[in-house]
Amino acid sequence: MEDALGIKPSEQTKLLKRLTMHGLMIRDHALHLYLFVLPDVYKKDSLLDFDENIPEQHEWLHDAFDVKAVGNHISQAVAGRSVHAPFPTIGGFIKIIEKAAHQPLIDELKKIRPRVLKLIALFEKRPSSFVQESLYAAIVGDPFTYLDGELIDSKGNHVSEKEYRNHLEHVVIPYSEASGYKFDGGYYRVGALARLNLSKNTLHKNTRKDAASALKLFPSHDIFDNNLAQAIEILHSIDESIDILSNNTFVPEEPPKWEARDAVGVGTIEAPRGTLYHKMTITKEGVVKEGEVIVPTGQNQIMIERDIKEFVQANLEKPKADLERGIEEVIRAYDPCMSCASHFLEVKW
Repeated sequence: MEDALGIKPSEQTKLLKRLTMHGLMIRDHALHLYLFVLPDVYKKDSLLDFDENIPEQHEWLHDAFDVKAVGNHISQAVAGRSVHAPFPTIGGFIKIIEKAAHQPLIDELKKIRPRVLKLIALFEKRPSSFVQESLYAAIVGDPFTYLDGELIDSKGNHVSEKEYRNHLEHVVIPYSEASGYKFDGGYYRVGALARLNLSKNTLHKNTRKDAASALKLFPSHDIFDNNLAQAIEILHSIDESIDILSNNTFVPEEPPKWEARDAVGVGTIEAPRGTLYHKMTITKEGVVKEGEVIVPTGQNQIMIERDIKEFVQANLEKPKADLERGIEEVIRAYDPCMSCASHFLEVKW
C-alpha cells in the first residue's frame, strides 16, 4: 500500500518494522526448530515425548518455550499482538512502544542468547544431510535485511522489486492441488538457507563472531542446513534487537496522511520461510480491485518434490518406516506451513 500511495516511511517507522520482523523471526523459527525439527534429532514423534527427568531433554523443552516467548513479547510490545498485529498501519504505527518496555525486552534477549548458541551448535553438527544443487534467490542488503534491499539470485543476477514477478513462471502440477514456480525457467529455493548463502557477511557483527564456525558451512546446497540458517537468523534478530532497543527512544509520530487513488503497489519482503511477494491494484474509491500473493512455500514446491524423488531413489534399500520418516524430514527442512511441517505423512506403497 505504501508503494501504491507513494508513501516513504520515516526512519523511526523503519526501525519499528525491523523490530516487528525480528519478533516474528525469533518466534517463527523457534516454533519450527524446537517443536517440529528437534524431535527428529532425537528420533521422537513429538516434543511431548521428551522426558522432563532427563536433564538434556528437560533443557530443550524449556529452551523451546522461553525462546519462542521472547519473540512473542517483542511482537506484543512493538506491534500490539504476536499474530495479526494491530499497531502497524500504512506509513507508520498507530501506537509506539513505551520506553519502559525496552530494558525488560533487552534482559530477555540477553538471557536466551546462550540457548540459541546451543541450538546453532546442535545443527552445526548436521544431524541430517541431503545435498541437491539448485538456484537460490533472496533479498540482499547491508546490513542484513528482511524488508528492503535488492533481490539477487545465486548466479549474481539483480532483480528489482517491481520486476520480480516477471522472473517467475507459475507451474500447474497436474496431479496436485498445489502449484509451483520456476525462477528464470529453472528450479530454485527461497528461505533462510538462500539468505545466508547470499548475504552471510552482512549479519550483525556479534552474530558473525559467535557463529563463525557455523557460518563457514555456507554457501551450502544441503537442505538440512536451512535449519542451521534459521538458528543463526534467530541469533542475528536477537543481536540487532538488543542494539535497536538499547540505542533508540521512540516517540509518538502521526502516520502520514494519504488519499486513495488508482494505482498498483508491489511489496517484496523476506518472510521466515522465504521471499514473499504482494501485488495490489487499488482504486480511487479505496477498494483493492485485484491482488496477487506469492508465498515462499509455493516457490519451494517444485524443489521439495524434486528432493523427495531424489531422496527416495537414493535410499531404496532402507525399511519403509525409515523412508517415510526421511521424506518427512526433507519436507520439514523447508519449513512449510504448520500442517505440512508436523509429523503427518502417509505413503501408499
